[in-house]
Amino acid sequence: MTQPPNDPQQIKALSLLELNNRIKGVINRSFPDTCWVRAETSDVRTNASSGHCYLEFIEKSGTSGQLIAKARASIWAKTFRGLKPYFERETGQPFTSGLNVLVKVSVDFHELYGFSLTVLDIDPAYTLGDRLRKRMEIIRKLKEDGVFTLNRELPFPTLPQRIAIITSPTAAGYEDFLDQLAGNASRYPFYPKLFPAVMQGEKTESSIIMALDRINRYTGLFDVVVIIRGGGATSDLNSFDSYPLAANCAQFPLPIITGIGHERDDTILDLVAHTRMKTPTAVAEFLTGRMDAVAGELAEIQGKITFLATTAVLKEKNGLQLLSARLSPTIANHLERNRSQLRYLAGRLPVITGSSLAKSGNALALLHNRLAQSVATRLTEGKNFIRLTGQYIQMASPEYILKRGYSLTLKEGKIVKRAGMISSGDELTTRFSDGEVKSKVL
Repeated sequence: MTQPPNDPQQIKALSLLELNNRIKGVINRSFPDTCWVRAETSDVRTNASSGHCYLEFIEKSGTSGQLIAKARASIWAKTFRGLKPYFERETGQPFTSGLNVLVKVSVDFHELYGFSLTVLDIDPAYTLGDRLRKRMEIIRKLKEDGVFTLNRELPFPTLPQRIAIITSPTAAGYEDFLDQLAGNASRYPFYPKLFPAVMQGEKTESSIIMALDRINRYTGLFDVVVIIRGGGATSDLNSFDSYPLAANCAQFPLPIITGIGHERDDTILDLVAHTRMKTPTAVAEFLTGRMDAVAGELAEIQGKITFLATTAVLKEKNGLQLLSARLSPTIANHLERNRSQLRYLAGRLPVITGSSLAKSGNALALLHNRLAQSVATRLTEGKNFIRLTGQYIQMASPEYILKRGYSLTLKEGKIVKRAGMISSGDELTTRFSDGEVKSKVL
């Protein structure tokens, strides 16, 4: 370390302004023109009054993810008014933090405010390529985890009538979906249940996952899950390209149908869902179509059953007619034999009836005598039992026991059965057959 001279007057020191001016001159000579820079946006914010956009550009280590570079930047209002919509139109996503961008900047160093970058232009193709790369990484990870096709492999219910709906309750697409279901031409009954969620903005991903968690508690009450939204900006679709949301949907135990309002764009959520439709109305038409298909199959089965039943009835009818023709003489002979037998039985009936009645009368008389004897015996036994029981009760009564010379000792109205129940100072009552005596234990 260089030691300063002993005499402070000999030190040739720079003022801070002089130092900053020298730094500014070096930067201006090194970067006389603009340059293109690759970086990640951070802390993006817009001044509501001026319209200027202030942000930071950062760079992270590719191995550790640690921050290795940072620079303050500005996009002046005049530039930002044209740059922002151009970027969002081309990339389909909002200009916000966390984007990998390629920007054209001028390098500035101000004596008072220090080092900063001024953004003059942006290349949307670079960011779009980065977005596609991230999208492909998510799809690759879903496939590596073995969940990418799980929901599509679920069997679709025969009658998808109980529908769990995830959407915003104020979305126009939600009303269109309900109207399409309710107005189906065949009047099929549907039972929709709304699970509200945010469908655009930063909370979309977490909100939909929370709705799925609520539905998962009652999976036995639903046939399918429908995720719909009523159109909106293409940039709003970024929330549907999320690994956590896609993984949740891919592994959900019920078939998921998406209709998020964009015909050209397939989000990752669309790719992992069981069925992807373009709009909420198209989802309703798909469900109605499934009901139509089942109704058609049932009608075809009904036609086959009717044909087979008619054929079988005609065959049996012809067989019965042939059998009837063959059986007519046989039946006539059989009936004649039965008539003869009935006439013979009619002649024998009075004799048989009289004999049977006589036998029945004798049997009844015998039963009557036996019943009378049995009743008398039981009454005698009952009287003896009652008499003996009364004697036993009388002998077991306290009065009877006292008359025999015994006594009862009571403490607080309860019989003293053991010596251990008595303590010093207790008041006792001794009961005899002719009275009571009070005593106190010493």
